[in-house]
Amino acid sequence: MIIDVVTLFPSMFSGVVGESILKRAQEGGQVKINLVNLRDFSQDKHRKVDAPPYGGGPGMVIMAEPVFDAVEDLRKNGREESFLVLLTPGGVRFDQTLAQELSKQKGLILLCGHYEGFDERVSQGLSPLEVSIGDYVLTGGEIPAMVLLDSVTRLLPGVLGSKDSRLQESFTSGTLEYPQYTRPQEVRGLKVPEVLVSGDHGKVAEWREEKSKERTEERRPDLAAAKKKSKKQFRQL
Repeated sequence: MIIDVVTLFPSMFSGVVGESILKRAQEGGQVKINLVNLRDFSQDKHRKVDAPPYGGGPGMVIMAEPVFDAVEDLRKNGREESFLVLLTPGGVRFDQTLAQELSKQKGLILLCGHYEGFDERVSQGLSPLEVSIGDYVLTGGEIPAMVLLDSVTRLLPGVLGSKDSRLQESFTSGTLEYPQYTRPQEVRGLKVPEVLVSGDHGKVAEWREEKSKERTEERRPDLAAAKKKSKKQFRQL
């Protein structure tokens, strides 16, 4: 998969894409991450891509034309079928179900907003999927794009060592993951549950399923309904 990130601040991504799973996925050929500087498509001699909002108000707005030009340039260079995503606080809530759907696309183009966001004609003219990572305000779309990059990449075939790792993680089945333990068997009087060291794989599986359900009911009873809603939203696009 090729994931293009259109941003005003490509240097923000260097540490994230150059470490851990994202680095290994690129080296293994499962994903190619291409950073596109939106200023390269500015028609201004000072490479400006923002202007004051019509109607007045604080801040600056990213102009539509450089964004159109950046996306059109990518489309002309092998990204005809890449799925377009715009990161914005006003988008649909990003979750594991949406990450799974995005990981099935042939490619992704991520648009990172900044300042007061994009000129509305970007949404009108390009019809991207608008995505939010949560109900809070960040400086720009770069950090949300990093979250999406990491979440989607680790779902690509061959990125993680075991297919079961993806299937058993939190949110994958609409539940939280069961508690995990490792050596030693006792730490400061706290012991590993006996079933996990019993060697009975059937009982271990039952215990994990039970604890997963218990934890979800206690902490996130909304997850099952949210999973169904997320799938429905993506299918309607």
